[in-house]
Amino acid sequence: MKNQILAIAAFLSTISLATSVQAANSEHIKQLLATKQCQNCDLTNAGLVMADLSGANLSGANLTNANLSRANLSGADLRGANLSGASLFGVNLSEARFGGANLAGADLRNSYLANAELTGAYLNGANFQGAVAIPSQIASPEDFYALGVAEAQKGNQPQAISYFNQAIAIKPEYAGAYLARGVARYQLLDRQGAFQDAQVAEKLFTSQNNSLGTQTAQAFIKELQTPVNEKVSTGSPSFVDFLGGLSSVLLKFFPF
Repeated sequence: MKNQILAIAAFLSTISLATSVQAANSEHIKQLLATKQCQNCDLTNAGLVMADLSGANLSGANLTNANLSRANLSGADLRGANLSGASLFGVNLSEARFGGANLAGADLRNSYLANAELTGAYLNGANFQGAVAIPSQIASPEDFYALGVAEAQKGNQPQAISYFNQAIAIKPEYAGAYLARGVARYQLLDRQGAFQDAQVAEKLFTSQNNSLGTQTAQAFIKELQTPVNEKVSTGSPSFVDFLGGLSSVLLKFFPF
């Protein structure tokens, strides 16, 4: 029994030590909130939800797994900081500097990144779903396309169009992005814009020898040329009839 008690005591001591090591330094948190100056601070697991940290100096700080959801970090200096696993959901990161920062696995969903400097940042596994103004240097056209399709699935067509715009800006020959943007415009009742995108998509798919893309674009064009109060009478369903399964169709164009 004595040995069991000693073993339990040792185990609890180990847990206590591990917890103290992982907890944020309370003095550092107080310093940050009072002065917005906290270079090289230990803010591991810190709870900073909705904190006003605009212009804060957090260069070199350890913010591993910190919760900064909906905080204001506009103009903050986060160069060299460790933000791996941190929650930056809905955070204002406009003009923030992340040079050399570690953002592996960070949650940046719905964040605002206008003019943020992310050159040299480590972004493996970071989640940018729903983020606004993602710098083009940190995402590929395919990344923007995938983000756009995801937003369209949620019914957020304006944001989807924004992502498709970014994909096209980087890769003007991205046929799938034109088709996807056309569909999003169609769903917003912008038939003229949808028609223009469908035509460009058809030409690009044809030049790229993508028969599936060409056929899909042609079906879309036919749908758009049909008066709203009429249905396309063909042996196969019209384009509008498979809108419910359109996401799977658009995802087939991911590599292009």
